[in-house]
Amino acid sequence: MRNVMRASTLESKFPLLAVENGCIVSKDADITVGFRVELPELFTVTGDEYEAVHSAWTKAIRVLPNYSIVHKADWFIKETYTPDIQKDDLSFLSRSFELHFNERPYLNHACFLFLTKTTKERTQSNFNTLCRGFLVPKEIRDKETVQKFLEAVGQFERIVNDSGFVKLTRLTSDEITGTVGTQGTAGLVEKYFSLSLENTTCLEDIALGADEMRVGDNILCLHTLSDVEDLPSQVSTDSRYEKLSTDRSDCRLSFAASIGVLLSCNHVVNQYLFIDDSTENLKQFEKHFPIITAFYSPDIPSATCQQFF
Repeated sequence: MRNVMRASTLESKFPLLAVENGCIVSKDADITVGFRVELPELFTVTGDEYEAVHSAWTKAIRVLPNYSIVHKADWFIKETYTPDIQKDDLSFLSRSFELHFNERPYLNHACFLFLTKTTKERTQSNFNTLCRGFLVPKEIRDKETVQKFLEAVGQFERIVNDSGFVKLTRLTSDEITGTVGTQGTAGLVEKYFSLSLENTTCLEDIALGADEMRVGDNILCLHTLSDVEDLPSQVSTDSRYEKLSTDRSDCRLSFAASIGVLLSCNHVVNQYLFIDDSTENLKQFEKHFPIITAFYSPDIPSATCQQFF
């Protein structure tokens, strides 16, 4: 019997083309810069400090050019604690403390941030190489555009680090792709394919089916929050954690803690922010919807309003 199933390799579907000078280049010529993020310790941030962190993120995002993508990935993986008792200067109490938590399960957290410069064509639904006469967008081929984006990324990093709450460390090419040899280390790409933060260069079997997706022994389940109807009516930077709060003390957690640290299973939380051209969008809205201008005069009754189209 003839096999009519279409087979394709993972390499042909892989969107990344190369990693050069610490920048990830996709097959569509998008440029991405990655960072390792160090967040404040859990239960140590007050409500005012959460507001300051939010303001720092907002200020940093505003320096990025139009058609940029901000991707924040939080990994929560269950691991067992391995004590470090080989140090010579450990006291009896320190050694006992380490052994007390030996092999105790905990939820390990790692955070990564990716800043991507794309083009207007890539954000449109009709994006296709058949619709244009060139493969690489003209905007990306301009060296000045790329240089301005890298300068904006550097300014973004300085603003976040100067806040004093969050620390960004830029990922090198070896940290992204890994190193080879007898003492090779796993890169972020290999960890992504194996869904593990461990330093292993052995990839797991990947099964993609209509009913489930499996990576090794892990079965994946994907949930998307993109509609406004799926979000609560009120959104704030933080919320009160009642289990550890009292009448005299207030324990605060981030607003998204319910899908982050409070979710006990292995999971990855991806947050995407698309920076569009607001001026261009406003012009498009003005073409489709008339602008209503209302004015009030003391000589006219308060219930009277004139509209101009």
